[in-house]
Amino acid sequence: MVCGRISRLSVCEGHGSDAMHTDPDYSAAYVVLETDAEDGLKGYGITFMLGKGTEVVVCAVNTLAYHVLNRDLVHIVRDFRGFYWQLTSDGQLRWISPEKGVVHLATVAVLNAVWDLWAKQEGKPFALLSHCQDPSTLLSFINFSYITDVLPEEEAHKILQKGQVVKNKKRERRVMLMDGYPAYTTSCAWLGYSDDTLKQLCTKALKGGWTTFKAKVGADLQDDIRRGLIRNVIGPEKTLNDANLHWDVPEAVEWMSKLVEFKPLWIEEPSSPDGILGHATISNCQNRVIVKQLLQVKALQFFQIDSCRLGSVNEIFSVLLMAKKFVIPVCPHAGGVGLCELVQHLICDFLSVSASLINRICEYVDQIHEHFKYPVIIKNASYMPPKEAGYSTEMKEESVKKHQNPDGEVWKKLLAAQGN
Repeated sequence: MVCGRISRLSVCEGHGSDAMHTDPDYSAAYVVLETDAEDGLKGYGITFMLGKGTEVVVCAVNTLAYHVLNRDLVHIVRDFRGFYWQLTSDGQLRWISPEKGVVHLATVAVLNAVWDLWAKQEGKPFALLSHCQDPSTLLSFINFSYITDVLPEEEAHKILQKGQVVKNKKRERRVMLMDGYPAYTTSCAWLGYSDDTLKQLCTKALKGGWTTFKAKVGADLQDDIRRGLIRNVIGPEKTLNDANLHWDVPEAVEWMSKLVEFKPLWIEEPSSPDGILGHATISNCQNRVIVKQLLQVKALQFFQIDSCRLGSVNEIFSVLLMAKKFVIPVCPHAGGVGLCELVQHLICDFLSVSASLINRICEYVDQIHEHFKYPVIIKNASYMPPKEAGYSTEMKEESVKKHQNPDGEVWKKLLAAQGN
């Protein structure tokens, strides 16, 4: 059975605010897959949203439900590529937005739930479940449509065969599993934070071992220059900038020329996600085809993969493979509702594809993890590999009930206050 639910987790005091999204209301379309199997396991899927619009995605989830209802999980997994194609190529729904927009966000929620359910049935966290698959099986999950001009399936198979070397490098694998996957923090410098708050959080993060910090930019140049004084707090540690799609390309060039003195490692999302030629790094990419073109024109120096924007594992692996071919490090994008829980499993890049941690770092935001049954664990500014079976997408039932819109306790109080 597929259930579409809205779970909005209230965000206040500037958490999550950036140049484009000044009043974030962190939300999620939440999918639950139940089966008639005696093990009683359920699959949980999530797509991160930002408030209004979540209802539209939930509606799309329910519209896609007939592709999953009364299906045998074994048959889905046996032809995962075909199942992905069914979800993304529904003739009538595809007319709305082929592999992008609302339907694709809904597809992600459904697919994440299926992956969670299968990993639980196999008794492994997804990261290790994918690591246990041979190259031919991994390829059978991927839809190669529209990308074979850059990545033929035969070439992808060779990349995965080379990636298998990490399975034989027991020491490297053991070190990564013990020490974790390197991370950076975005928790210190949301655009809505005061200068005092920013300094306090950066100082605290430094004491906690963090060495790379992201700062939101793009709303006001003078504010950005003033906030660039974060350098006085963190010293020589790395900084990253994120404009969240706020600029035209000429504006981005001019603006960053003023911020270059603060030596950011990258500028994230400087302009439209569809602006192929206007990027240095991007996380809001809607599908593998856009990624392919960005790589073809050498528009990227880093790629920030998003587990709720691309078409779940099936599309993520195609992007990991293309990034490997073009020697572009993948630095997973996170934050929001459940993104950190999802991206901790993208150590599968190291385990199955790239076999490298060079220039690779994963975003972390220290918010909203308390709502998840198996929240991420951070040690020494690194994601520790997940240990629980599944895709870490299951939320606490109490949190779902309290925050479900509009009948949850949190929303009843909020709507009553607005009514008064």
